[in-house]
Order: sequence, then C-alpha cells, then structure tokens
Amino acid sequence: MIRPPLRPEEHDRGRALGRALRSARGPRSILDVAAEAGISPETLRKIETGRIATPAFFTIMALCDALDIAPGELAGHSRPEHPMTG
Repeated sequence: MIRPPLRPEEHDRGRALGRALRSARGPRSILDVAAEAGISPETLRKIETGRIATPAFFTIMALCDALDIAPGELAGHSRPEHPMTG
C-alpha cells in the first residue's frame, strides 16, 4: 500500500509534537529517554525534529510513559499554535 504524501498541516502538527516532546524531555538525554521508551535514539531524534511527522501510536504511548506525561496533555500541546512550555 502506498501512503499518500503528508499535507502541510500534518507536517506542522509533527513539528509541534516534536517540540512538545523535546520540552517534556527537559534536561534528560535522548539516549536515556529512548532507552526507557524502548525506541532507538535516532527515532526519537527524528520525531523531535519533525522528520517523523506521524509516529506510531505505541511509540507515542511509550514516550509518554518514559516522560511521565499523559497522552492527553501531550496531544493538547502538540498543536502548532500551542507549544508546551516548561
């Protein structure tokens, strides 16, 4: 199955998600958070930079667990106009 290209708003939402995750990660290293979430550091880096604009549900859930953030809270801060502060 060929996946259609992402729309600009999907790219924007992916970048906003990345900013929210980076903010939630705080001073913790990519290596530590990725290991705790069970994903590769490169995958986390790509999500944080928006290069993976639509990460898998279970990846996001694992990151929420590792970062001790509720999925709903992350979703609320993942809108392009609502970056997470902290």
